[in-house]
Amino acid sequence: MNILVTGANGFVGKNLIAELKNRGFNNIFEFTRESDSSLLEKYTKECNFVFHLAGVNRPKDDKEFMEGNFGFTTKLLELLKKHGNESSVLVTSSIQAEKDNPYGKSKKAGEDLVFAHSIETGAKALVYRLPNLFGKWSKPNYNTVVATYCHNIARDLDIQVNNPDANLTLCYIDDVLDEFLGALEGKPTIQNNYCVVPITHNIKLGELANLIRGFKESRNNIGIPNMENALTKKLYSTYLSFLPEDKFSYDLKMNSDHRGSFTEFVRTPERGQVSVNVSKPGITKGNHWHHTKNEKFLVVSGEGLIRFRKIDSDEIIEYRVSGDKLQVVDIPTGYTHSIVNVGETDLVTVMWVNECFDPEKPDTYFLEV
Repeated sequence: MNILVTGANGFVGKNLIAELKNRGFNNIFEFTRESDSSLLEKYTKECNFVFHLAGVNRPKDDKEFMEGNFGFTTKLLELLKKHGNESSVLVTSSIQAEKDNPYGKSKKAGEDLVFAHSIETGAKALVYRLPNLFGKWSKPNYNTVVATYCHNIARDLDIQVNNPDANLTLCYIDDVLDEFLGALEGKPTIQNNYCVVPITHNIKLGELANLIRGFKESRNNIGIPNMENALTKKLYSTYLSFLPEDKFSYDLKMNSDHRGSFTEFVRTPERGQVSVNVSKPGITKGNHWHHTKNEKFLVVSGEGLIRFRKIDSDEIIEYRVSGDKLQVVDIPTGYTHSIVNVGETDLVTVMWVNECFDPEKPDTYFLEV
């Protein structure tokens, strides 16, 4: 299948082409503003499907709206008709097409052209009135407020929140791609003659700003956003794509002494915390028990011995662990326990605990195994 993508260098175009290639589509005609105009003649003759993504949304002069969103669409459809090409045409419009402003009028005019082309030629018209899109490779101060907020907050730049209570309808780029690939396969989602992306999210502008600020702060409090919330998960992925390339890494606080080190990696209120414990050869750590707090130990390097004793018993239970065989050991409540480095190299243990440490209620009681 030969697939024509106009606006191939844009936010949606880049993501779409990457996913088309992921799914094995290799004959992709990429057309951009910089492309030789003669290529459009060839592409419209040979293509089997058209993703018409090209458009103008932030011109210097309002008249460019009509030139970019109506004029180029006219040229594209005329060439398809000239070659007798009845390929389906998927066009990205906007919810702004319902409004009486220069951008909305230009989008509505483009829609009307595509519907008229369909009636005249029999080619299928797939018109998507899209809400605010967000995701990787979007442009700040151009595509979406999400891109602007992510870009600025990641760089400690100010953001404007003019109306915190303003409601936004957002749509994630991966959900758009799933819908577009479904349309390519002949399974678009249609409502009242228009095509729609069935998954959208609503959020207030102020909530959006606070959420993205929280993503930045999570490096300081070693937190993880609530990934059970679909919008939060998608926004966090988008935020990370805007990190400056020299800021991918960040330091953790290592608590070090002659015995080794203990470093908290992740803290979450609903899933507990993860830490990395390093013990020098011969060092024993632990010798305590808990009422409710429970842990999982995973030795990833070195050799260790985990010892248990129920607090009302003299029987000692031992588990030998090694980085050569990754094995999780649960630490039940009511058992005093310790871990000793019995090897000749550092013992590195990943430790998960079901609750974040609270100095006011540590639930940790010293008792030799």
